[in-house]
Amino acid sequence: MSFDPRHLLARLDELETDTNRPSRYVIALSGGLDSTVLAHALAETRNVHGKRLLAVHVDHGLQPDASGWNQHCRELADSLGVDYVFESIVVDTSGGRGLEAAAREARYAALKGHVGHDDWLLSAHHLNDQAETLLLNLMRGSGPAGIAGIGVLNPFASGWLARPLIDVPRQDLETYAATAGLEWVEDPSNEDRRFDRKFLRHDVLPLLGQRGGDVVGRLARSAELAGEAAVLLDDLADGDLRDVGDRHDRIDISGLQALSEPRQRNLLRHAVRRAGLPPPSAVQLTAILEQLVPAREDARPVVAWPGVEVRRYRGRLYILAADGALTKPAEGEVLGEESLCLGPGMGELSLSSDAPLGLSQAVIERGLTVHYRRGGEEIKPVGQCHTRKIKKLLQEEGVVPWMRERLPLLYAGDQLVAVGDLWIAAAAASEPGTAVRWSGRPALH
Repeated sequence: MSFDPRHLLARLDELETDTNRPSRYVIALSGGLDSTVLAHALAETRNVHGKRLLAVHVDHGLQPDASGWNQHCRELADSLGVDYVFESIVVDTSGGRGLEAAAREARYAALKGHVGHDDWLLSAHHLNDQAETLLLNLMRGSGPAGIAGIGVLNPFASGWLARPLIDVPRQDLETYAATAGLEWVEDPSNEDRRFDRKFLRHDVLPLLGQRGGDVVGRLARSAELAGEAAVLLDDLADGDLRDVGDRHDRIDISGLQALSEPRQRNLLRHAVRRAGLPPPSAVQLTAILEQLVPAREDARPVVAWPGVEVRRYRGRLYILAADGALTKPAEGEVLGEESLCLGPGMGELSLSSDAPLGLSQAVIERGLTVHYRRGGEEIKPVGQCHTRKIKKLLQEEGVVPWMRERLPLLYAGDQLVAVGDLWIAAAAASEPGTAVRWSGRPALH
């Protein structure tokens, strides 16, 4: 048997660095063979690795025996002395994604809630999964990053996602489980050949294996080599990104056009990935380069795909979260001693007393409410001689058009006293005063 807990510990040690040492392992526990072996091996070696352990089981609501899986996982965790959490989720396929992709996205979204700053989420993907992923991405026409398959260590939530079994064949896990007397549950959907991954697993890989040799191992080796090429392309994109933009979500169009087309595409893919957003397809990349980049400035074009919008303004491309990620709350929300959440993707407002310049105490005592632009609003900002239209101020400031209707306007009664954290009305200001803080705000420029 080539796999035992020492193999697992060695791989985890390899992944640690001086600045990235987890204090807890969060195990994505499905109850299947792979995650059962992972949980058992970690529990068996807790006196060696010294990490706290938490097992999280996510129920997608897609299988009739899901309650039995939860019970199995709970009993397994109890027998191993591992803390256990159960999450029930609803899979939304309305975005046009397939069931497998939607379920995977929902599962990881649930797992994010249990991964803190010093945590590593451990997933039990193994060598066979890597081979399947390579073939699956080849079928989809993926580039080097997709062909590289499943990453071993990636940022995730506030911590990291690690896959320490990625070089272990499934057969070795089966042998370990049999020797340790482990029991696991089998997902009936694993036999459903309607799903591309299951078709590859049960029909294509066995057929390739009939030609002789270690097909799974060779495919995984190809994924590893593609991964090295992807790293080099990322390094190239990082350099290009520094040359054409001061942020990964804002790219200078003239600088982008100075690059060759392959480098333009490489840069855009990398920038979207850096923003933590779903990657573009080849069709979407073409639309950005052929429709968005050369568009007239006053056209305000958009290229969008689920979760992402790419817009242009004043010679720059902006990569934005979409699908309602930027919203605004109802009119008339009160801003007081507690911070006020402005909705998903919009951050929160708060007040900070004893600032060198801010709202006067008299204004604060009148109470503050948050409203949004309807048109025609005016303000005389501190330091300016005249009352100005908000619309004109936003244009001069270079605030991107899609954020202008989402800017929170603070009122004391009927008096406009502040525009977000950009301007304070001179008549409402004092030195010292109470500052308006807007933390986690989206990019305005």
